[in-house]
Amino acid sequence: MKIGESFLQELVLESEVTRRYLESVPFEQKEFKPAEKSETLGRLAIHLAEITAWWVSCLQNDKLDFIDFQPKDIQSTEELLSYFDELLAEAKTALSKVNDSEFDENWSMTYGDEVLFTLPKKQVARVFCMNHMVHHRAQLGVYLRLLEVPVPAVYGPSADDEAVTTIKDFSKFF
Repeated sequence: MKIGESFLQELVLESEVTRRYLESVPFEQKEFKPAEKSETLGRLAIHLAEITAWWVSCLQNDKLDFIDFQPKDIQSTEELLSYFDELLAEAKTALSKVNDSEFDENWSMTYGDEVLFTLPKKQVARVFCMNHMVHHRAQLGVYLRLLEVPVPAVYGPSADDEAVTTIKDFSKFF
């Protein structure tokens, strides 16, 4: 199996879970912060969606420059899901077309002329694209819990989503 196909399979599985989390975001509480240093609920949810765009950047470019970055202005769960679905479709296309040799190339995150880091694309795909998404999804779960919004199951049942009771039931999440 090609590297891109392997990442694509994993992204599809993780994105199904991520989408359920994004569906749960109550935008009427988008300014909620669990602590002063925390990001707002709305910004965290948008960030979780926009991470999906980094797959295309990683696979088709040699860097991502944040100097002029402006987060998308999203005001509803429906807009958030539409944005996520659009980015996911683009990521799936990029992963289905990428050659294995591309993963050996270096990729940098920059802020103008400042290079924040440079790593092989395979490592960027794993850590910066995939693990980063899972990390922020877990953060979103904490926000949802604090707001008493039911937290979706991830790799098995949650206290709010006990639909997974057997291994056979577990397969519905993947």
